[in-house]
Amino acid sequence: MPKNVGLISFLVVCSLLSLPKAVRAQALTPYTLQLDAAKLEKQGLGLAQEAAQLGQFQQFELALPRAKLASQLAPKNDKVWFLLGGLQLQAKDYNAAIAALQKSQSLNPKNADVLFALGSANFQQQKYQAAISNYQAGLQLKPNDPDGLFDLGNTYYMLGRLPDAIAQYSKAVSQDKKFWPAINNIGLIKYEQGDKEAAIKQWQTAVTLDKQAAEPLLALAVALYAKGDRQQGLKMGETALRIDGRYGDLDFLKQNLWGQRLLADTKKFLELPSIQAALEQQPSK
Repeated sequence: MPKNVGLISFLVVCSLLSLPKAVRAQALTPYTLQLDAAKLEKQGLGLAQEAAQLGQFQQFELALPRAKLASQLAPKNDKVWFLLGGLQLQAKDYNAAIAALQKSQSLNPKNADVLFALGSANFQQQKYQAAISNYQAGLQLKPNDPDGLFDLGNTYYMLGRLPDAIAQYSKAVSQDKKFWPAINNIGLIKYEQGDKEAAIKQWQTAVTLDKQAAEPLLALAVALYAKGDRQQGLKMGETALRIDGRYGDLDFLKQNLWGQRLLADTKKFLELPSIQAALEQQPSK
């Protein structure tokens, strides 16, 4: 499972919601022009707050124009540029997102989250070496960040550097014992390596941590069914698809880093009559 790349960091949103009011300029000549600039910056920060609030509700089409204008009115505020870059990343406007994020980084080189966002932009464009450089730079600033470690692991995974991927996932879990996506992805690798028992243990752990996590539950269902535990596998599979029907789509699973061996077994599993019935019961979106 990849991180929900492209979504704006809610930590950033929260920080923008508490932005301090713009400080009025000192009494320089001409004073009126300085005061106007301060007012414009204050308006820009207000627009950024509105954009951040809209981003929280995923109303990105409304948020993006406000963030763009905010960056013009408050061009020296790194958080505004970070917000704009995050929204453009969500809109898949990668070149614009990278430009905004690089502007934010130039204003505040010590913000690891900006580097992680740059990594996400490069990852989504399959520029994995660039993404690795971004994530590693971010982890130099925040070495114990579970999300950054997880994202770096995903990038190694895409390059076939599986031991490196597992190492990063394990570090993420060591920082957050409940970080089930990293545990899930270790299971994905183990399954592709032919160690199905190890994969099953990983997915069982992930499901224990979050009973509403459809991905490890479906993976566990497929593995158990393939192993011969058909009744339990079917029951778990039906439950997983009731939680999130998107996991009944092989393309969606591939996007979530499911490997060829697991996809092949899942394809057979999804064709079973009871699983097809569970998928048909999903409400139309």
